[in-house]
Formats: sequence, structure tokens, C-alpha cells
Amino acid sequence: MAIKVKIPEISKQIYYRDTLDVFINKYSQIGPQWTIHQLEWMNDVYKFSKDHDKFLIVIHLIGKTLDFYSRTFTKLSYEEFNSRNNVEIEKFNISDISKALNIPKESTRRKIIELEKNGSIKRIKKIIIVDRSAFPFVKPMESIARISRFLSSLSKILYDEKVLSKPLSSNELEKVIKNNFSYIWKLYYEVQIPMLLNYKKFFRDIETFHIFCTCVVSQHLYLQKKNIKNTNKSDFIKSLYTFNEMPGLNAMSISDISSIPRATVVRKLQRLVKENFLTIDNKKHYKLTGNFVSKLVPLQEIVLTKLTNFSTKVFNLAIL
Repeated sequence: MAIKVKIPEISKQIYYRDTLDVFINKYSQIGPQWTIHQLEWMNDVYKFSKDHDKFLIVIHLIGKTLDFYSRTFTKLSYEEFNSRNNVEIEKFNISDISKALNIPKESTRRKIIELEKNGSIKRIKKIIIVDRSAFPFVKPMESIARISRFLSSLSKILYDEKVLSKPLSSNELEKVIKNNFSYIWKLYYEVQIPMLLNYKKFFRDIETFHIFCTCVVSQHLYLQKKNIKNTNKSDFIKSLYTFNEMPGLNAMSISDISSIPRATVVRKLQRLVKENFLTIDNKKHYKLTGNFVSKLVPLQEIVLTKLTNFSTKVFNLAIL
């Protein structure tokens, strides 16, 4: 008896270039939603781990496992991947992790020892595992729901622009992600990990980027509230620092939003002001300056290309 195989219809696929054009031309609708997604993701990470670099080490190791699954043509659903608390990972070398994640070698060693002490990483004979019960944020239910909401909103814009044949609900997309979890989450980490590393290199640590990102999202939300629509990427970014009466955030608010201790926030803000990425007014509110545009836009372009690739591949899985 012949087994029926669903063959994808090539004519229905969407293309990277078309998705990227929509990202650029409709940035005022998409950009705020993506930056909110990123900030919420970083807030959750820091709230639980209190250490961005330590979390980066864990997802780097899990990413290597997801990459192994991809190379061996193994596709696991969310339920299959999370059926056990332990995720087997490849043997790692501290020097390689230090180089890959731009963390000093001794700091890398110390953080891995701390992860082993709290049970997040275990060595059982020749096998190395990440124990998700000790590091539950690695079970990304919230992240799946959040990225599904973002992709659903994006699908509506792509449908309006006649790129996508139909809009997709967040429930539909969540199902696609869960059914193809090991493949899609590999792609997701390929967006997130390089983004964190590039901004870390620029700002010298992820906490400073986290604080800067909090200010960016605040101003994105203000422009959304002011109904700034149908603006392309360059015009919208310009509005972030030229819009009249743009409100800022004080250090306490940034600390409350990010969960980063206030003393750390104040110290990092002082550096961001000194380097002219933020300005401070007489009410001690921090706002963006135009100085960030020329220096940060190239990094943002990298994120945008990776996000476009990720989104296009997920949509094609959903519709084909």
C-alpha cells in the first residue's frame, strides 16, 4: 500500500527578499513589536539567571546539540525534546567557549564551575548534560508563545502586502514551532546568540545593551502610542531621537523593568551618557541621542537579515 506524502507546492512559498522588503518599508509597525519581544526575552533571562553570560553559555551548549540534530537529519517536536529533563550536549572546551562567546577564559571557567555546582551542567561518566530542572528557563514555553505572537502580527502585514497567502494565528504558529521544535529553535538561537554577541562586543557587556534596549523600547512604545505608522526603517529610527516631547526613563524604572540592580544601572547609564548614546535631562530621565544611529544600524542590519531568514523559513513550514 502506497504511503501518501504531502508534497510542498513550490508556487506557494514566500521569499527572503520579499519578507526583507516588508521589514524595511513597514518598520514602524514591525520594529516596536520585535524590540518588545527582545526586551521581554532579556528581562526573563536576567530575572531568572542574574547573569547574561552564564545563560549565554547554556544556550550555546544547547545550540550545539540542536545543530547536531540538524546535521543528522533528526527532527524532534517540543514534547520529544522536553520529554526528559536532561539534554545531552557535546564535549566542550573552555577555550573554545571563551572564544565563541567573547568571555575571558578565567570567567568562562568560573561560570562553568558555578553551573556545575548548582546542577545545571552535569558530567555522568563520559556524558555531559544540561539539567533543565536546575535551569528551567531553558524550557522555552514563554518564548515560544511570545515569538508566535510576533510572527502572527508579522503574517498579517505580509498578507496585506500580498507576500503571504493568508494571515496566521499565534496558535497555528505555536503548533508549527512545537511540531518542528529542534529545527526551528536552532534557527531561533541563530538569531539570538549572534545578536547578543555583536551588541556585547559593541557595548562591552550584555547588561549595558540590556539597559540601552530598555530605553529604546520605551521610545518605540511612545511612537506607537502617537500612531506613527507606515514609516520605513530609516525614517522611524530618526523619529526615535527627533520626535518632540519624547519622554525618557529614570534609573529606578530601568532597574524595575530589567531586574538589573539600580547601582549597576546607574553606573552603566553614566557610561552611555559619557559616550553620547543617551542624554539625561533635568528630571534625570534618559533618552536616546542621534549618535547611536550610524554606529548601531550596521549591527541592527545583521539582526534584521537573520530575523528575516528565520521568519521566512517558519512561514514556509506553516503554509507549504
